[in-house]
Amino acid sequence: MDALSTWSPDPYILALTGLGFLIALVAWLPIALKRLPLSLPIICILIGAAVFMLPQVSLRPMPTQYPEIAERFTEFVVIIALMGAGLKLDRVFSWRRWHVTWRLLGITMPLSIAAITLVGVFLLDLPWIVSLLLGASLAPTDPVLASDVQVGPPKSGEEDDVRFGLTSEAGLNDGLAFPFVNLAIALSLTAATGEPWAAKWLAHGVLWEIGAGIAGGWLIGRAFGWLTFHVPAETGLARTGDGLIALAATFVSYGLTELIECYGFLAVFITALTFRHSQRHDDFHREMHDITEQIERLAMMVLLLLFGGAMVSGILAPLTWLDVGAALVILLAVRPLAGLVGLIGFKAPWGERLTISFFGIRGVGSFYYLAYGLNHMPVAEANRLWAVVSLVVLMSILLHGLTVTPSMRTLDRSQGRDPDDEQEATPPPGFQGPASNGTSSGSRSPQN
Repeated sequence: MDALSTWSPDPYILALTGLGFLIALVAWLPIALKRLPLSLPIICILIGAAVFMLPQVSLRPMPTQYPEIAERFTEFVVIIALMGAGLKLDRVFSWRRWHVTWRLLGITMPLSIAAITLVGVFLLDLPWIVSLLLGASLAPTDPVLASDVQVGPPKSGEEDDVRFGLTSEAGLNDGLAFPFVNLAIALSLTAATGEPWAAKWLAHGVLWEIGAGIAGGWLIGRAFGWLTFHVPAETGLARTGDGLIALAATFVSYGLTELIECYGFLAVFITALTFRHSQRHDDFHREMHDITEQIERLAMMVLLLLFGGAMVSGILAPLTWLDVGAALVILLAVRPLAGLVGLIGFKAPWGERLTISFFGIRGVGSFYYLAYGLNHMPVAEANRLWAVVSLVVLMSILLHGLTVTPSMRTLDRSQGRDPDDEQEATPPPGFQGPASNGTSSGSRSPQN
């Protein structure tokens, strides 16, 4: 009894044990939940809340206490998700074939930013600049938590207009929302110093950072595509059979483009698209996608465990009933209505348009933009902003997580597909083995 009472486990050993359980859950939960009206993020938040409620756990993972870590960790998760999203898009890039994407980016997202800004000003009584930061943070569809409504792995054939639209929107709008975050920062600094902002913001924050991000992402994607698929066979990176090449492309693309002060999120997604289409039919894309998805899922689970910890540590404490009402308006009115307006004239059944409009999932990207904005501009209402954004993300995870499985299965049946056959034929990454779909992992399909 004395030995038990003095037993004090090594925190390092406990951390290793917990990490082992976490990795096991990353591998197993997608299979266990694939037919249930539940999602992996819901389970992660519940586990995180339970862990951080233990009296032995003293850490309180509040983003206001660790602002730099909050910004960098969410940044890491998003760029991994953007590479995975770009690699799995089978549709060849063109203005016509991507018309659903342009509608969501050019109409739905600006309308969402404007509407959420108005909600912040007139319902939450926030200053205009702070409301703009809130709108820019909550408008983009998240590339991390929206995996259940995205297309399947490369060459899986799971690319209807709904899944394609939501995947491509999530990939591009993370970069295109950044000018509005920078606009809020510029206006905040101007209010303090009186310096003019419009010309610098338009020239650098819009034209340069978007243009250079697209160009830099394309050049890096072309370089990795050539090194992987088009150099002599014995020296091509595809010969390694190692999907970590995608991780290398992610970090190189993000790092180099951020060094020249352009939008790294946009560059990573463009790199992934260019990389993928440098040799569209090669099986190596599946290997690269699988490794990025596994890393993304593990990082996402860690982040959501911390989010669950923040839930029980008081991140929602500053909320008022007006904040709750505003969150409901943002989720149930702003995104669906802006989505439907953006899809006016889009030739698709009403059910598909409603699905695209409804599943504007908010998540890790919103956390990143808010953390970035608060780290670069003074905001007196920082705790309240974190509470509102956290509530919107939590509601989105619950609402969309509970409805995504039945909605997607209904969509598949309406399009003549059997969702059960597809899910059994395409197991989660890491479970398909070295000879998936009748081909070895080292096999190569003919080039275009």
